[in-house]
Amino acid sequence: MDKYVNGSDLLVQVAGKAFGHCTSHTATFNTETKDMAVKPVATEKKSAASLFKSKRVTGLSVQVKADGLVVYDDTESGLKTILGKWKVGESVELALFEREGDATPYCSGKFVITSLENTAPAGEDATYSATFDNDGAVTIDETKLATTPVQG
Repeated sequence: MDKYVNGSDLLVQVAGKAFGHCTSHTATFNTETKDMAVKPVATEKKSAASLFKSKRVTGLSVQVKADGLVVYDDTESGLKTILGKWKVGESVELALFEREGDATPYCSGKFVITSLENTAPAGEDATYSATFDNDGAVTIDETKLATTPVQG
């Protein structure tokens, strides 16, 4: 049994269906911070240590980027589905999960489609890329990530 996670076993679901013919995806978990500079107490001599700032977390966000192949008559959440969701300007349900674990995602919530790109070079596969930013709180359960190797 291999101890490393195969990227093909980590999937994205948009509006209840897998991201259509996904070639790759990236999930970025961001932290917003604020620097805090505090003056040393009066009894302490000025030192290099007093030049260091503390950080305070002021916000968290998640961004998911996914790339896929454009397919005729796609039955998954492909370009046609995502474009339809984008044009109404509403958030979509998004889930990140391990293959065969769609009922127990490690990250899920409402996300806004912040960009959607369709690339169609002559003589090549047509592709699309979508970027999703969280819209409010996201449920994260790290215990559901890379828990059981998929047997093939």
